[in-house]
Amino acid sequence: MNYAELSASIQNYSESDEPLFVANIPNFVKTAEQKIYNSTQLSYLRKNVTGVTTTNNKYVATPLDFLSVYSIAVVAPDGSYEYLLNKDVNFIRQAYPAPTDTGLPKYYALFGPTTTNADPAELTDELSLILGPTPNASYEVELHYFFYPESIVTAGTTWLGDNFDSVLFYGAMREASIFQRQEADVVANYESKYNEAMTLLRQLGDGRQRTDAYRTGQPRYAVK
Repeated sequence: MNYAELSASIQNYSESDEPLFVANIPNFVKTAEQKIYNSTQLSYLRKNVTGVTTTNNKYVATPLDFLSVYSIAVVAPDGSYEYLLNKDVNFIRQAYPAPTDTGLPKYYALFGPTTTNADPAELTDELSLILGPTPNASYEVELHYFFYPESIVTAGTTWLGDNFDSVLFYGAMREASIFQRQEADVVANYESKYNEAMTLLRQLGDGRQRTDAYRTGQPRYAVK
């Protein structure tokens, strides 16, 4: 289902082509997407990037679409991957308090927004990580992270629309029915249909995509 089809279905089910309602359909869809993306861990929501640390600089900027870390590793001089352990900022400050505490990083923490070089400095939308110890050389860094893919509203087609349009549709219809101030039973009905679709999506994202038949055998369900 592409966005044009999704928008048409929302209007048909809601029986409304009122301009204000139609203008808010993108908001219904984006709200549903955000709820879906934070309710399951789909492989579709992972991204991988590489970068390089700066010698004697303990901070590393994250991509603009970064939300959270799945893993971060530095590549040692011998080519081996050293995966860093997540710690609090105060742990790293306490463990490596001096500027001369340098070496191959072992730990990282989410430090907070980066700042500009303006006077006074201004916060940006880009987050940064702090490493411990401070890198003593330029190391390659590989970051796997959680992000929001482009909305179907602007992309036209997405993985979710192509593969699990039911959860996207019912999620958007729930938001649309709330906007229309529908009766509680109507909202509850769309919430129920959304939850049914989410159960199937979680079976994929939190189940099938995290195992295989070789390691755990094929899933078995009780037959009534």
